[in-house]
Amino acid sequence: MKGKIRRIAIEKAIIEAKEPIKGSDLAKEYGVSRQVIVQDIALLRAEGKGIIATPQGYMLPKKQEKSLQKTIVTRHKKEEDLKEELTLMVDLGINIIDVIVEHPVYGEIRGNLNIKSRLDIENFMVRLEEVEAKPLAELTDGVHMHTIEVPSEAVYEKLINRLRIKNYLIEA
Repeated sequence: MKGKIRRIAIEKAIIEAKEPIKGSDLAKEYGVSRQVIVQDIALLRAEGKGIIATPQGYMLPKKQEKSLQKTIVTRHKKEEDLKEELTLMVDLGINIIDVIVEHPVYGEIRGNLNIKSRLDIENFMVRLEEVEAKPLAELTDGVHMHTIEVPSEAVYEKLINRLRIKNYLIEA
């Protein structure tokens, strides 16, 4: 399959998918290496396609119509606090879109998360351990931001209160 035709097929598959698609699954489907898929995704992004890579796979972000997008600034020191912070959010029905840190040399570094459930959190924590990776917040002494989708202002206020009680919230 020629590259251009494959990229059209990949884009269509991602658009139609109800869940993120792993690069390894795309590679198997199209009979190419995972690195070829990574290059195809990079070319699709260069064309302006909004494909993002999450721990669960490639996807197009789908904003819920009635949700609100917010940014929060938090801090935690230990990995178990990371898990607790994420759990506080998903237990309120919040989608954690990304994590952002401000690096002194590189500026803003953003990692796409797309975490919506405790299962997503477990998979994320296992993946960190499997590849011996550290959370981005370790670059900034635990300080980081999250872009989140919340179902309502009331849920957002609940989250803020819970983060404040746990001393995770950084406020102006």
